[in-house]
Amino acid sequence: MAGLYIHIPYCKSKCTYCDFYSTPQVDTMEQYVHSLLCEARLRATEINGEAFTTLYLGGGTPSVLPLNLLTTLITGLDNIFDLSNLEEFTIEVNPDDVTHEYIEALGKLGVNRVSMGVQSFNDDELRTINRRHSSKQAIDAVQAIKDAGINNISIDLIYGLPHQSLDSWRRNVEQAINLDVQHISAYCLSYEHGTRLWVMREQGKVQEASDELCIAMHNQLVWMLKQTGFEHYEISNFALPGYRSRHNSSYWNFTPYLGLGAAAHSFDGKMRRYNPSSIKKYINALDKNCTAFTEEHPYWFERYDEEVMLRLRTSDGLDISIIANRYGDQTANGLLCKAKKFIAQGLLKLNNNTLTLTPQGVMMSDNIIRELMWD
Repeated sequence: MAGLYIHIPYCKSKCTYCDFYSTPQVDTMEQYVHSLLCEARLRATEINGEAFTTLYLGGGTPSVLPLNLLTTLITGLDNIFDLSNLEEFTIEVNPDDVTHEYIEALGKLGVNRVSMGVQSFNDDELRTINRRHSSKQAIDAVQAIKDAGINNISIDLIYGLPHQSLDSWRRNVEQAINLDVQHISAYCLSYEHGTRLWVMREQGKVQEASDELCIAMHNQLVWMLKQTGFEHYEISNFALPGYRSRHNSSYWNFTPYLGLGAAAHSFDGKMRRYNPSSIKKYINALDKNCTAFTEEHPYWFERYDEEVMLRLRTSDGLDISIIANRYGDQTANGLLCKAKKFIAQGLLKLNNNTLTLTPQGVMMSDNIIRELMWD
């Protein structure tokens, strides 16, 4: 079992908060798709013969890729890899790219899950972060996806936006619930250095939401979604039973995955590989029939830190016996010793030899995880 990730680094415009690698310069799209298929051929045996069970097109904004190029890409991948075992095929879309024709074409290509970046159902909040769609477009897009027979829909929301109130956030969550989608990802806005939002804050044009308000928004989100049957299965992710993101879960449970495209990452179970965050460098390498990635052989304590971080993000938690088996009893005992104060504070709980964050601990997860990492 393995996952296949394809990075499409194109966007029509840059959101103020975004620090992912993307570009509005779409003139290289055709050449980029050619390079993706070239890389796929060069790396076809990298995951040791594991069958791909998930395929995820992320970005950027994959929905800006014209249908003819998307068809070329998917058809080409299907000729290179055995995609007959796919259980989940996800594509990320923006609401304003969604048309009935487009979604019907996605279904014919095998897409059975759509992840849509909504962020807010408040038009003023959308304008503040330079989203190019409206609330109505997002609502209509969800309906169009359903009309095309795709009934596994995820939407992204952001809380802690400039000028966003607790009441506005409640209405956003209510609207998301009313759309009857199967999965909701919700993130607290972060001000990343180098983004337009960071500059706007430094210039006093926007004010960062207080920690107290963000905690209240998070608690409201968790309560509302729990009342409607959603499982809080990862810090930022909620799903109705049976609709957890299988592809993203592979990252958290260390399932091997192959990442193709500029800025894409891969993991074969032992080694990590990283493609350059540059379309030019990526295409130039593939034009020479060479792979573009650099390799990383993590030390054991780096693997330990990553396991602590990723597993504690999930509701399944961190199994101490796994830590003992992989890193030794002394390491496992040291982890439990560090965890004791957080257990006493009600931020962590230990059940069946497994550590999990409590609802109170989720909002302090970064600090908790940092202290549990290797010294």
